[in-house]
Amino acid sequence: MSPPVFGVVGWKNSGKTTLMSRLIRELAQRGYQVSVIKHAHVNFDVDHPGRDSFRMREAGACQVILSSPRRFALMRELGDAPEMMLEDLLTRAGSCDLILVEGYKREDFPKVEIRRDGAASREPLSEHLPGVMAIASDRPQDETESLPAFQIDDIEAIAGFIIEQLGLRRPKQHP
Repeated sequence: MSPPVFGVVGWKNSGKTTLMSRLIRELAQRGYQVSVIKHAHVNFDVDHPGRDSFRMREAGACQVILSSPRRFALMRELGDAPEMMLEDLLTRAGSCDLILVEGYKREDFPKVEIRRDGAASREPLSEHLPGVMAIASDRPQDETESLPAFQIDDIEAIAGFIIEQLGLRRPKQHP
């Protein structure tokens, strides 16, 4: 059985990554193991020029796995192949209690929309996107939709909402 999925969406510079990081910390403190999938723009790199793994990819390796006693990383070059679909990425999330997703706003899974002054826009996305179940806002009293609205910094309440909406049980003890 796949772990449940919940997402964070919003306009550019709305604070999606900040909210995700705070939710991860809160959920982890409550004992949940959280995997994360973040949609990135066209060019990104987790490797650095001069590193052995970078040199191996640059030489033409289609896949490089780095492994140590504490972690492993898999880098796959897609070349001209299409971007992987979210459903395929979800199968690679590993053993966890839930998967938090940043982005993939047009995909249909439960999510919270973040609205904040300073973002590219405050125009509501929830009217056009599937799965938006709540709003996290720096002005929740201004939100007029029928969706629950949370103060953007009320991480405990937002985490509680996610747990309730996904029907998560108390975390089991992980090795």
